Amino acid sequence: MSRIDTTFAALKAQGRKALIPFVTAGFPFPDVTPELMHAMVAGGADVIELGVPFSDPSADGPVIQKAGDLALSYGIGLVQVLAMVRDFRQTNQSTPVVLMGYANPIERYDQKHASAGVSSPFVRDAATAGVDGVLVVDYPPEECEAFAADLRAHQMDLIFLLAPTSTDERMEQVARVASGYVYYVSLKGVTGAGTLDTDAVAAMLPRIRRHIQTPVGVGFGIRDGETAKTISQVADAVVIGSKIIQLLEHAPRHEVAGVAQTFLSGVRAAMDA
Repeated sequence: MSRIDTTFAALKAQGRKALIPFVTAGFPFPDVTPELMHAMVAGGADVIELGVPFSDPSADGPVIQKAGDLALSYGIGLVQVLAMVRDFRQTNQSTPVVLMGYANPIERYDQKHASAGVSSPFVRDAATAGVDGVLVVDYPPEECEAFAADLRAHQMDLIFLLAPTSTDERMEQVARVASGYVYYVSLKGVTGAGTLDTDAVAAMLPRIRRHIQTPVGVGFGIRDGETAKTISQVADAVVIGSKIIQLLEHAPRHEVAGVAQTFLSGVRAAMDA
């Protein structure tokens, strides 16, 4: 079992749901990410999604785009992101870390680090760093079966997005290659857009579960403990990103970890109430 599988199994046995915060690597300061990751765990995070900065994101709204642009200005790329995960793993061997991003940085990494007999230097190096899963927004399931198999061979999961517009056929395609969990995008649009319709989410999840056996996390539009609590009653995990980025954007360096921990502690308490 992967670390993600182990985490979800333990939570299920406890009757609890996963809290999955997202933060862009290298934001809001280039050296703060490992410390921030530890603070999120202390605040109740069960899995951490770490955004890989990219210049042309298609699923991220203005809040996360701005965070990515700042991280890129610091020179944060995939090499630096893997180094952050290695740093985190020095003292945390249990919390799963999922890299969330786009195909271009991964494929460029493979080009730059190509070596004989290695199908994907990225997969090799991500596994060595301690990564547990990868969510590549622009990798359609029908085109990455080999990539998924390579990840599984290294005890990592390939995670996919589903949306309100996803067809049954698309869900079946995802089910064939997805592992770890799937991420249901509760809104039509980019991150941080719109208002969460909890009734629509509750109606959609049974349809997803008819096709997909892995846990289902819900994100986009979850901004506080109350919405997280409502979603956790129907989903296996709650994903929060844009709100955390907004809270950290203007925090002084010495307060970043504390701001994240305090916010997530409130969300965790609401989910467990």
